[in-house]
This record gives sequence, structure tokens and C-alpha cells, in this order.
Amino acid sequence: MDTVAGSKYRFGPHEIDERQVFRTSPLSFAIVNIRHTRPVKKERKKERKKDSALNYISNRLVKRFADLSPDETSDLWIMAKEIGARVEQYHRASSLTFTIQDGPHSGQTVPHVHVHIVPRRKEDFENNDNNKGMMNAKNETLDLDIERKDRTMEEMAQEAKEYRALFS
Repeated sequence: MDTVAGSKYRFGPHEIDERQVFRTSPLSFAIVNIRHTRPVKKERKKERKKDSALNYISNRLVKRFADLSPDETSDLWIMAKEIGARVEQYHRASSLTFTIQDGPHSGQTVPHVHVHIVPRRKEDFENNDNNKGMMNAKNETLDLDIERKDRTMEEMAQEAKEYRALFS
């Protein structure tokens, strides 16, 4: 596995602290996101756990989905399915969004193949078609980098610890 000095895990150019990692396979690993996928509404700050999002990442640094080997592709989706099923139940969600942004013009901000796994609830979108629009729009109405704040390592480590318990 290509790694960054001092770190076992790499996400594109970023070193990943092992405390963020909650699930691994021989070909990939799962982490909690440094930022939630959407801004956390003030009235839901106490329910932050419900706004969680996860990334499942190939061990090998691969920029595009088509460049994964067949084994890597299978592993990525089998593990995403397993993780999704458990986090959906854990968050008492009713649905999941699995997303891959493949290439720079798709909105991919880290050039490394990864699957976003997002637990969803009925109240997430008034109109379900807004989900697609939100994924396709590039910050038209929100400056997400201002509204979505980086979490501390302690916050991410605690969340990852909770997820690790789901798989033990």
C-alpha cells in the first residue's frame, strides 16, 4: 500500500490518523469524515451523531473508479453494503445514500476513489428530488466550507470508536 510517512492510512494527499478508522479489509478502509456532509442545523447540534457521514476508501491510491481492480471494486462495494446496513440501523435511519464522485468535474475534492455512506431520514429532504439536486449543485445556495466546520480529532475518534463497536 502506498502510504504517507508516519501514517498507515492515506486519503489522496492526506494522512489519516488511525483513530479515524473504524473498519478495514485487506483492500480498503472506512473513516469518519472530518466534516459532516451538510451543515448541522442549530436545533440538531445535540443530535450531531444523526448527521454523520462516512467514507470507505481503497487502500491503493487510485484516482478514478475505472482504475480499480475487479477485486478492489468488489471489496469496496461489499464493505460499503455491510457498513451501510449497520450504520443505518445504528442511526435509526430509513435509507442510505451511497455516492462516488469520479474525477475532478464530478465534485471529487480528494483524488482517491472513495464511497460516501450517508444515513438518511424522511426529514432530510422535503422533496426527494432535492437529494439529487443537492448532490449535483456546486454550492449554489450554501458556502459549505463556511457552514461545515472541521471536527476535532477527539470528536472523530469518539465517533469511530462507536462504529468500531458495531463490528466487534
